[in-house]
Amino acid sequence: MIVITGAAGFIASYLAEVLNQQGRSDLILVDDFTTNAKRSNWVNLHFEQCLDREAFLPWFKENSKFIDLVFHLGARTDTTEKSQEILDHLNLNYSKAIWEVCSKAQIPLVYASSAATYGLGEFGYKDEHHLSTQLQPLNLYGQSKNDFDIWALQQNNTPPHWYGLKFFNVFGPKEYHKGRMASVVLHTFNQIQEKGQMQLFRSHNPQYKDGEQLRDFVYVKDVAKVCLFLQDRLPESGLYNLGSGKARSFYDLARLTFEALALQTNITFIDTPIDIRDKYQYFTEADMTKLLAAGYTEGFHTLEEGVGNYVKEHLVKEQAQK
Repeated sequence: MIVITGAAGFIASYLAEVLNQQGRSDLILVDDFTTNAKRSNWVNLHFEQCLDREAFLPWFKENSKFIDLVFHLGARTDTTEKSQEILDHLNLNYSKAIWEVCSKAQIPLVYASSAATYGLGEFGYKDEHHLSTQLQPLNLYGQSKNDFDIWALQQNNTPPHWYGLKFFNVFGPKEYHKGRMASVVLHTFNQIQEKGQMQLFRSHNPQYKDGEQLRDFVYVKDVAKVCLFLQDRLPESGLYNLGSGKARSFYDLARLTFEALALQTNITFIDTPIDIRDKYQYFTEADMTKLLAAGYTEGFHTLEEGVGNYVKEHLVKEQAQK
């Protein structure tokens, strides 16, 4: 059986759907399943059992011998989270507990780290282990992810194979519940339906024009492929970047959404909210050398391909069904 934590959320529910498509229904789904906004992410999945995240750890200790692999993708992902207690519980201590069971029972573990660990990119975007202790995340969320990466690298007792995936800016189907934290593609699509236009954050950095803030955007379908590659191939353990390897602008992301809808681009700018303005990454770009050297050959969607597929094959069709 395969455990997937965060299974009501974005990436994990999409991965579970892909596993279903491959004929795997022996899934243990773990999350807080009481949030109605996430219900459609998991209700139609085929699985062995659903477990509340607070009930999972005791269950896991008792049933670890039946588990083949753990995808630990559940976390508090809000980059504006101010509660150290919540982040310590969900992102650090919970992850440590899963690691320890996987180590004792010798179960491979794939867990979600984040590109938020890189902060302003002072040390670049290389997934080299020795850099982890030097990184300076810009928020408590990024710090919690980096704290676990550092802890994992220090352990003598480890799962037989383990992978910490530094997710860059993931977009795609099943993110509708993320609200403020959803991708610019989804926000653009929704604003077009409501207002016929899109408002992007204005740049507050003189080195970047409005809308020209650059991020590494990666399609969730590529993220799932990488997860399955790790499951099947079990390369060398460690931290791995997971982006497209190519930085693109938020303006491009919004423009391509208009183009996918065959509409004229209509983009204006508003001030970046004060609560995130000083903690804002203006550039990220994953160095994908390590994953490619490990044998990953599936490639990645270009931004044009990913946005086009997401809008036409998912957002438009979902809108028509409402």
